[in-house]
Amino acid sequence: MKAVVITHPGAPEVLQLAERPIPQFTADEVLVKVAAAGVNRPDVAQRKGHYPPPADAPQDIPGLEIAGVITDVGAKVTRFKVGDKVCALVVGGGYAEYCNIPEGQCLPIPGNLTFVEAASLPETFFTVWSNVFDRARLQPGESLLIHGGSSGIGVTAIQMAKALGSTVYVTAGSAKKCKFCEHLGADKAINYKTEDFVAVLKELTKNKGVDVILDMVGGDYTPRNLRVLADDGRLVLINMMEGKDTQIDLSLILRKRLTITGSALRARDVAFKSAIAAALQKNIWPLIASGQIKPVVNAVFTAAKAADAHALMESSNHIGKIVLNFE
Repeated sequence: MKAVVITHPGAPEVLQLAERPIPQFTADEVLVKVAAAGVNRPDVAQRKGHYPPPADAPQDIPGLEIAGVITDVGAKVTRFKVGDKVCALVVGGGYAEYCNIPEGQCLPIPGNLTFVEAASLPETFFTVWSNVFDRARLQPGESLLIHGGSSGIGVTAIQMAKALGSTVYVTAGSAKKCKFCEHLGADKAINYKTEDFVAVLKELTKNKGVDVILDMVGGDYTPRNLRVLADDGRLVLINMMEGKDTQIDLSLILRKRLTITGSALRARDVAFKSAIAAALQKNIWPLIASGQIKPVVNAVFTAAKAADAHALMESSNHIGKIVLNFE
């Protein structure tokens, strides 16, 4: 099969098409002919040598989400059959013509979606559900602040939180991105380059603050996040793009009864990811099938242009998801 491989750690140009063996699959797995694969920031980190894959994942083939058609199934597979169209969260190896995937991490592709649209879903939908709804326990009627509102994570979190009854605030880095987020459903988008999100949200919430914050920035955003959280608020971290070190006022945590948590999904076991998939199929997939929640795909590249896809990702000029097409 053809696969996009990391020839050595470095710039986007180190991504090259190469021949690799079609992967073997176990009794609990399916083999999928990949039609499209999503591009995500962890792929960029892996390409640079900063995010090594787990031992059981392909070491030189990035890719955490795919969509395609099942071509073979393991002996213990019961939910899917050959010919089924699925999208899935994978531990790696998604940038390839074939991928082996635990059955529990697969989801049926809603009939109203293309392969490209379906490939844009798993990584962000699994991440948002696990962190915003499982870890941070966002409830209907509560408020959510999303940093990076126009990112793949952001456009997913906006739609999921609004559909399930929350007030949604976001930060984004341009007027265009802010307008897009509000069009998508955000109640207020704040341009972090020209506005202080703490001051804006204090005013909007009449000094109450927000109930949950989904943060991929880290660094000096952390003390500001604590200041803008409401009593009993929850801060959930999924990345630290501005650094892992910060100083915080611990008295705020005590006085406001705050919770700080975070997670990294890739290393979690199959049972954990399968439980998220089941929750998504029950709670979110009907909203996708009805069109209430929609994929947001900014750009599609052929597999041979994977380097260009990574360059766009690193530019942060995109709104929504970037996808590789293997058809």
